[in-house]
Amino acid sequence: MAKKQQSKTDLFIELAKPNDKGVSRWVNVTEFTGKYEPLNLGNGLSWGRGNSALAKKYNVEVDKSKTPGNKTDRIRLNGFNEQEIFSQQINPEIAKEIRKHKCVMLGVNGFSENTKIEVDHKDGRKNDMRVSNQSTQRLDDFQPLCKAANDVKRQICKECKETNRRWSAKNIAGNPYDFYEGSELYTEEQGCIGCYQYDPVEYRRRTVKKLCLEASEHTAEFIFDKLYGKN
Repeated sequence: MAKKQQSKTDLFIELAKPNDKGVSRWVNVTEFTGKYEPLNLGNGLSWGRGNSALAKKYNVEVDKSKTPGNKTDRIRLNGFNEQEIFSQQINPEIAKEIRKHKCVMLGVNGFSENTKIEVDHKDGRKNDMRVSNQSTQRLDDFQPLCKAANDVKRQICKECKETNRRWSAKNIAGNPYDFYEGSELYTEEQGCIGCYQYDPVEYRRRTVKKLCLEASEHTAEFIFDKLYGKN
């Protein structure tokens, strides 16, 4: 019988040799040879990033100070991870249903790389542990986005996390309001709700209602200027 191949997690633990407190030596990436060659880094530290089996058990630290650029030079384990980790696993039934639909931003559902539907977590912060649990997830926690739209949203959410400034829907011509709830400043109380990226369908629903109310009080010219500006 063929010997079962070790996982990358097991390989790194074997190489790093953490002590009983979960602390290991620094392991240089040049050590990823021979038996440990599968640990070679391709698209980032895939086997050690936040949602990996390794990071769920240990605090994974990287050092990028040796080589010019942003390459990882060495890695170590610095104690056991006692924090609850958000799992991005999605209930298969929910994922199956979401993939039936067109992208809520670009209206496509194709077979090419950029038009293929991905199941997007509406909340880009991914910090609600209820949504992390497949047994407590709900269909409306997710939305269908094509890869192109999801890639853009991922970058927008990253900038929001760094600045705590939410993305304005008025970046898209024809959108009359910045948010359908809340303001530019991100707060834990408001969260992502109200941002176009969180739910473009709900944004449009709220926009139509609000515009209808404004239309009853103002001229058509006012509404046109609201949508497209005075120029």
